Amino acid sequence: MQKFKKIVFWCLVGFAIIQFIPIDRVNKPVDQSKNFIKIENAPKKVVILLKNACYDCHSDETVYPKYAYVAPFSWSIKSHVNDGRKYLNFSVWETYNKDLKHKMLTRAIEMVDNKMMPMPAYIIYHEEANLSTNERKLLNVYFQEVLDSKKY
Repeated sequence: MQKFKKIVFWCLVGFAIIQFIPIDRVNKPVDQSKNFIKIENAPKKVVILLKNACYDCHSDETVYPKYAYVAPFSWSIKSHVNDGRKYLNFSVWETYNKDLKHKMLTRAIEMVDNKMMPMPAYIIYHEEANLSTNERKLLNVYFQEVLDSKKY
């Protein structure tokens, strides 16, 4: 029993110490003239879906939930946000070249259609991101319209 108490004690000490490892949760300023929503003149319904289901990981407008301030969860969340921004960042849409935009839109359609995005773990804590079949269809139709317009 004494050994168990020591293990619990040192685990708690370790947990307390890791809380002091800093995580950068500061968003870069967003230039709306480069933002996907503004550039592509997205309809209000699409804007709401993008903000609820995509923008926390795929933009510089991340809203970090309370649990994002507790290590080791904060490390995982920051890693997901960094990865999301690396693959597609709606906040800097206008800085991408035409080929990259085409690939990103095509991949977005595939990911949304196959229910790979939003990530299942994200949906657990963000009910508004749990897109219905019709909402997924709406997003994909919009992405396809942007692709078909070739004005991106």
